[in-house]
Amino acid sequence: TQGEDNSSEFIKKYRTCRRQMRECSGEADHHEGMSSDDELTPTEVTEFQKSKDNVLEDSRKVFEDVHADFCDIRKILLKFQEWKEKFPDSYCDAYISFCLPKLLNPLIRVQLINWNPLEQNFTELEEMPWFRAIKEFSDAKNVSESK
Repeated sequence: TQGEDNSSEFIKKYRTCRRQMRECSGEADHHEGMSSDDELTPTEVTEFQKSKDNVLEDSRKVFEDVHADFCDIRKILLKFQEWKEKFPDSYCDAYISFCLPKLLNPLIRVQLINWNPLEQNFTELEEMPWFRAIKEFSDAKNVSESK
């Protein structure tokens, strides 16, 4: 197709330009096949960052019209914990353990939008507030089941 032809032509020109720059700078330690065509131009980096910033800004607005009790994982799990303690039969009959992943999924996904495990200083999943809240809920669940 036309787009692919333009893309491969651009890559060839880009390679040639990089080779000429290396030759002019006297870079003798270059080995053929060790360079990457995946390097982004400054314009592409700027466009990517702008697009990423827009997505992050939009993600902060997703739950802005939702009451705090229904968009905070810890508060949601506390409600389920109270239900389980007050009405264990009803809680069990409702198969809540099967429903919680689907219920919490959108809330967790929004919190993971900016998470990148490939960055040097990324936050471990286990350190994230939503993970700790679920772990505490699970630990409390296990304690109450063992009674």
